[in-house]
Amino acid sequence: MNAELKLSKFAKYAWFVLAYNIVVILWGVFLRASKSGDGCGQHWLTCHGEVVPSAPELKTVIEFSHRITSSLAGIFVIILLVWIFVVWYFKKNNGAKHILKTAVASFVFIIIEGLLGAGLVLTGNTAENLTPMRPVWMAAHLINTLILLTFLTLTAWFASGGKKLNFRVSPKILLLLGLGVGGMVLIGMTGSIAALSSMLFPSATIAEGVAKDFSATSHLLLRLRISHPILSVAVGVFLLFLAGWMRARAKNDASVNRWANVLSFLILIQFASGAVTLLTLAPIVMQLIHLFLADAVWIAFVLMSAAFLGESADAENDSLRDVRAENFA
Repeated sequence: MNAELKLSKFAKYAWFVLAYNIVVILWGVFLRASKSGDGCGQHWLTCHGEVVPSAPELKTVIEFSHRITSSLAGIFVIILLVWIFVVWYFKKNNGAKHILKTAVASFVFIIIEGLLGAGLVLTGNTAENLTPMRPVWMAAHLINTLILLTFLTLTAWFASGGKKLNFRVSPKILLLLGLGVGGMVLIGMTGSIAALSSMLFPSATIAEGVAKDFSATSHLLLRLRISHPILSVAVGVFLLFLAGWMRARAKNDASVNRWANVLSFLILIQFASGAVTLLTLAPIVMQLIHLFLADAVWIAFVLMSAAFLGESADAENDSLRDVRAENFA
């Protein structure tokens, strides 16, 4: 009973850590959109060579506060890892073993997240600076962020009673899930390109922006920007059909149905958010809303997939029990 109580408290803490990391991600978007990424110069861990900046500008305050919140995110994940390790090792709770694995992965990827952020600063790929490697750095940062959110989500899911995942399922299911993951990663990458190009090459009107997108003399980033809305619609429609297919396949599983419905709702809201962002020429507030919804869509997809694969594990266990029963009959 004591171990169960500790896991219940741990589950609440795990969801808090996930939510806090989303806040840190959004603050990072504000940092980029407000062109404050060079607020501490090309210095890391220090800020302009100081541990605490003296007489800072506004952009320095924004950059320094992002570093503080990011550091706290790392500390929270360390606490997450140590807590579940104690429950597993010292309380002899074998059920915590698979939670420990996702907590370890969360720790690894939040360290990488910090190193990628440091790399952007040290290489000068911040604010309005544009080097050939900046899109690569941003793509790496984005992919790592999605992986980090995945493991933080799974840690909270398992701690809340979610079943272990079963990947020994039909190749068709793995293919569909893989297409969903790949599609959302591509959306994220093209989205980061669109956000960067809009910041570096702002347009006064929608017509001017469209003209830049299709001009042969425009920067490559601008010509790639149009790929984001096209991919977003295509992948969004695929995810809506995938959610419907999973609902039909697991109609008796309330968890799969719930997260499939949440995913479908968020995708429709995200379509509207994307349209408003485009029509208003991507103000910072819409960028924040758009990215928040993108993270929410990713997390809902992870939870829907986890519920579906967990249900598959139950089905496989039921099948094995039936076979054993027949053998002993």
